[in-house]
Order: sequence, then structure tokens, then C-alpha cells
Amino acid sequence: MWSDPEIVRHISGTPSTLEQSWSRLLRYIGHWTALGFGYWIVEESATGAFAGEVGFARYRREIIPPIDVPELGWMIVRDAHGKGYATEAARAAIAWGERRLGGTAEIACIVAPENVASIRVAEKCGFAFACKTTYMTLPTHVYKRDLARRSEA
Repeated sequence: MWSDPEIVRHISGTPSTLEQSWSRLLRYIGHWTALGFGYWIVEESATGAFAGEVGFARYRREIIPPIDVPELGWMIVRDAHGKGYATEAARAAIAWGERRLGGTAEIACIVAPENVASIRVAEKCGFAFACKTTYMTLPTHVYKRDLARRSEA
């Protein structure tokens, strides 16, 4: 998934190598071990096919203003775009976060301003635009959501 140029065009613009994808997987495992949260695999319920990833992370990004709350992220494989999987997976992750992220009052996500599909997912999941910034030289929008507010069904 991370080597697909279409998938990464709004993230880094550069497809990941096998080594970079492996490092991402290890970072996901490290999140669960160190912080008690991380990413899950998204699969199609009817077939069990891999459909993407969703989860929480604390990346300690070099971004202004800093994001010092868990970030929700989602990535869906190209063949599964437009089927509602990102919204469904993000809502499930938020519901999990409401139960499990204890003292966390807020979560965030970052989205490239031209990534209309992910902006729609963020808005459907209760995120509100917080600010414009730059991350790794790319224009970036930060969205935030009060975690205590119950997820919409």
C-alpha cells in the first residue's frame, strides 16, 4: 500500500521502499508497546481482504503549533476507495479511544489541503479545522476533535 504513488501523493508524494514500510510497521508495534495505542489493520468484512490501516500515534512532529495529543490517521488501499471504509474505521478507532485513552481530552489529525476525501472523513468523524501550517515543507491542515464527545453513528 505504501509503495503505491496514488496512495502517498497527499502524504509525502514519494512511495515507500520495503525498508521504509518495514520501519513503519515497527513504529506501529512500538506505539502499542510504549503507549498502549497504535494502528490496526482494516479489512473488508465480506472477504477478509486487506483494505488499509487506521489508528492513533504520537509522532512528536516538528510542526508549529506542536501537536501534543494523539493523532488519528487512516490510509485505505486504492481498490477500497469510495466504499466508506475510512470513515467506518476512523469512527471505530474514535470509539475505542473514547473508552481507552483515559485522560486525553482531545485528538488531532493532519491532512493535506488538497486531500478532499480525507477532509470529508475528518469532518464526518467530528474533527474541526484548527489551523494551517507546514509539515516537512508541505502545506498542512490540522484538525482537532474533543474525544469526550460521543462519536456519531
